[in-house]
Amino acid sequence: METILKMGFLLVSFILIFHGCVADVQMAPPPREPLPPPPTIRPQELKVTELIMSPDPVREGQRVSFQAVVVNLSRYSVRVNLFLKDRDEVITELYDVLIRPGENSILFPKTPYRFTREEYCFIIEVDIERTRRTVDMAKEFCARRTSYGWSMSLPRVDPLFIEDLDFLPDPVLPGREFRFRAKLRNDGNPLRANIRIVDRDQVVAQLNDVLLPHGISNFVFPSIPYAFQRFDHCFTVSVDVERTPYRVDAARKFCAKPIGWTLKPPSHRP
Repeated sequence: METILKMGFLLVSFILIFHGCVADVQMAPPPREPLPPPPTIRPQELKVTELIMSPDPVREGQRVSFQAVVVNLSRYSVRVNLFLKDRDEVITELYDVLIRPGENSILFPKTPYRFTREEYCFIIEVDIERTRRTVDMAKEFCARRTSYGWSMSLPRVDPLFIEDLDFLPDPVLPGREFRFRAKLRNDGNPLRANIRIVDRDQVVAQLNDVLLPHGISNFVFPSIPYAFQRFDHCFTVSVDVERTPYRVDAARKFCAKPIGWTLKPPSHRP
């Protein structure tokens, strides 16, 4: 009888344990689906709208820094690496940068990059998850050599050439007012500039904020009562664009001598 009771007790215990295991299995939560990858952005959703160089202009040997405005057109933030390049050469780089939706001001570290060429045009590459792509640039961002150093803020000025310079009237009578007429050729894009006629270091006549269209144009200067005092007066023409002087080549020397005070070439003089 005692043996039967023990066996009954064991059987009941086994049934209870088995029932509990079944209940646990039935009440266990279903397996979770794998989490989706974190949101990211495509390189096409980035755009550089502004690139500034400091100092500007920069002289040879100076350290220079760059500041860019990068627009994120997506709804997500992402950490990226950025590389500022000239052609295939990395000038400066920045790692683990947080790019938020909208405009982002990015300051690159200073660099001792050496400027030697006439023109440098910059691009920015982005590294997103070990994939590097060139970021879309809103326009060309170029630094060009000027008389003060390399600048990104000054407009591009292509070669300028003085085809002719004469007096109105010619010859000039002593003590009488006269005007200069300059025939100037602009081989580049139209631009606004100041044109000066210089005798040695003295500005003789000037036109301010005039349009220099592409091609050949004639410019007539205001009348002046200039006094001819030396044996000869040789005039040069300079063009200033945003306070920066640019070289103007000439077809010949324009010198007036006391025999009639004329700028006509010798072959056209009486």
